[in-house]
Amino acid sequence: MRLRFRSVVTLGLLIAAACAAVPPPGPVGAQDLAVQIRSSTLPLKIDDPSERRVGRLIWRGSIAMTGDSRNFGGWSDLHVGADGRSLTSISDEGSWLTATIDYDAKGDLAGLSAARIGSLRGLDGKPLFDKPMADAESMARLPDGSWLVGFERHHRFWRYATLDATPVSVEGPAELPRQPANGGVEALAALADGRIVAISEELLDKPGSLMGWIGTPVEGSRYVWNTFGYSKTQSFKPTALAQLPDGSLATLERHFDGVYVHIRVMRFALAQLQPGATLAAEELARFSSSSYMVDNMEGLAATEGARGETLLWLMSDDNFNPLQRNILQLFELAP
Repeated sequence: MRLRFRSVVTLGLLIAAACAAVPPPGPVGAQDLAVQIRSSTLPLKIDDPSERRVGRLIWRGSIAMTGDSRNFGGWSDLHVGADGRSLTSISDEGSWLTATIDYDAKGDLAGLSAARIGSLRGLDGKPLFDKPMADAESMARLPDGSWLVGFERHHRFWRYATLDATPVSVEGPAELPRQPANGGVEALAALADGRIVAISEELLDKPGSLMGWIGTPVEGSRYVWNTFGYSKTQSFKPTALAQLPDGSLATLERHFDGVYVHIRVMRFALAQLQPGATLAAEELARFSSSSYMVDNMEGLAATEGARGETLLWLMSDDNFNPLQRNILQLFELAP
């Protein structure tokens, strides 16, 4: 049974890789809508439902999600509020999602409720609809409560007072347009001191090192950008970035080998983040879809739990492909 199950998973991933995504036929519309999310629980490990740990991460629940909106999917980044109850995400087809996180009696992830979905707008105030303009891949909650959203293909940063508002353009680093169309900034975070950190998925600053940027805020909602390097190992690419309660930063990395999806959760110290430096992150955990219930993981958030523990949230992008899933996972970082 184990080999047979894995062969089905492998075949499914091969088909998924070969098939083009099937995006929704249009944006949500001018008004946001309530969406009913149906959640099913998942184990951490495919062949051992009792397993609750991988590397430094203690598993606190996983759910697969579907929604009654044709726009539900493609979730490319994630933010969880300090209260551990409010979830916000953006889709690479130009949508946003908000929901309330539900827990079971043990305090582990149980599901999402009170969800709403809406359209990200362009500079003209109209909902985004074509892929080159709507490909939102990264987001950061700024100190004033607004959102900085990073887009691929037409590489840019837009700032939203609220995600249903009309954005304003934010001048990004000079190197931003040099990124490959589908290899832009997926890892984006706002630090507690107001600085912005961004890492390119594919643009190299030198062999073996991806280009990153530190944006220091100045007057007029502008940033002064300095570059740094992020050490690239094997074929893993960063897909998300979050600051942990202790000030360090975690990155989510992904590699697809043509058969399985491989995921790594990494961490580096805030002190390493210096202009001109090359960061070397440590590995906290590694997953593979050959053994673990993971998919195309692209969202990462960090919060502090009720006991003072560090919690890490991971979310997947299903590419609107029926052979993939929208997965939300909760982990606790072991001391």
